[in-house]
Amino acid sequence: MLTHRIANIGLVLLLAAALLVHNLWLTLPWWVFLLLLQPYIAALVWGACNVGSNFYIPVVCAADTKEKVIAITFDDGPLQQHTPEILDILQREQAPAAFFCIGNRIGGNEPLLRRIDAEGHVIGNHSFSHHFWFDMFGADKMLAELKQMDDTVESVTGKRPRLFRPPYGVTNPNLARAIRKGAYTPIGWNIRSLDTVAKDKDQLLERIRQGIKPGAVLLLHDSMEVTVQALPSLIQQLKKEGYRIERIDKLLNIPAYA
Repeated sequence: MLTHRIANIGLVLLLAAALLVHNLWLTLPWWVFLLLLQPYIAALVWGACNVGSNFYIPVVCAADTKEKVIAITFDDGPLQQHTPEILDILQREQAPAAFFCIGNRIGGNEPLLRRIDAEGHVIGNHSFSHHFWFDMFGADKMLAELKQMDDTVESVTGKRPRLFRPPYGVTNPNLARAIRKGAYTPIGWNIRSLDTVAKDKDQLLERIRQGIKPGAVLLLHDSMEVTVQALPSLIQQLKKEGYRIERIDKLLNIPAYA
């Protein structure tokens, strides 16, 4: 498996080989050496943008099982628009889920967060700000954001999240350090619904259908109208196919709270 450590070792070996062959430095133009760096740079970008690559840090994205069980997760709430509707659907269908919440959206929505908890769903950490430049923060600033989110959730529910989903699904060395220092369990997905860009519920349902398999973790957003529209049909279809919808902590056999 390609990881950041392995990529770094490969780069060091490549540079060492070039240094040993002295004539290379004398005969080749400078841009050739830049070309040699391209695979390394490509690996860094690929590892950052693929949450399931385990490039910078191991991220749990699915359960290793043949049992027909699946976890549904929602990012970016809690929001007065759509989150209550989604909770109504989940309650009606008796389907547990995980909500990876943004801390600065909890203020004013405390009753909604308490409802998520009271109805048996997991609350996860999705950073405090979900800032556009979050991935450029230093490790200490990232960790401060994660702890601020934990403090906010704990002040409302009495529970401190341990499960963390990276904003935008992006990982890097700074985030890896913050995750390790904060003792979080990073959570990804293996079905990316793309509900934030889906044109209609049928398109969304078809994309999800193609990825369904035992042990899957589905990524949705409780900020999208199309998700509200598709959710009842999705849950009914899963049940029809013999799937059980399980809380992500139970599916993955990991603790949800510290």
